[in-house]
Amino acid sequence: MKQLFAAALLSLVTLGTIKAQTPDLRRKISVSGTAETEVTPDIIYVSISLKEYFENGNNKKRVDISTLENQLYAAAQKAGIAKENLTISNLNSWTNTSGKKKNPDFLASRQYLLKVSDLNKLDQIISSIDSRGIQSTGIQSYDYSKMEQLKKELKIKALQAAKEKASYMVAALDGKLGDVLEIQDSGDSPVQPVLYRNYAMKAEAADTAGGDADLDFKKIKLSFTVNTVFEIK
Repeated sequence: MKQLFAAALLSLVTLGTIKAQTPDLRRKISVSGTAETEVTPDIIYVSISLKEYFENGNNKKRVDISTLENQLYAAAQKAGIAKENLTISNLNSWTNTSGKKKNPDFLASRQYLLKVSDLNKLDQIISSIDSRGIQSTGIQSYDYSKMEQLKKELKIKALQAAKEKASYMVAALDGKLGDVLEIQDSGDSPVQPVLYRNYAMKAEAADTAGGDADLDFKKIKLSFTVNTVFEIK
């Protein structure tokens, strides 16, 4: 019985080895397809840093951080930004006002994190705050709310592009495209960086510019490539 089992096992191994060594004589064509698009981010986290300043260089006429903060919250509310989308990003900034007690010339600052979906609203908010009280702003992160669905659609388009390419190349040689034998996803492409012009500007720079700084925001660019192998009939 043991000899019979061993013989059967050896037979299966031998057949498997012969099958593995049999060359694939099917005619094939390997092509790649690419699909890309650009979208405007609709989830944007912006850091905003406000800092006290003295009016006209007079250290007795301080514009307090609370005044600037009220301007920010009022502007956000007017722009339709939900209260929870504007938060303090640096808890230490709450205690920095104590420095004024030790040094009359100390200028307190606070950092905030603002979530917006429309850049026009961001521009509206920033322009409602005294530019001399804006120490800096910058993009913390950004995203697109329908990113996963968009990736799926692009990969399908890339696959369709590969099939179309294979079809006309095979047809040019009077052949006919067969079934797809292999599909290889190249993976998710990295999101291209968004360019942003920082609002960091001193009072004199704001006066020279004639007002608030301009926002320069580019779209997110996504590109996906799919490698395929088709049989040629």
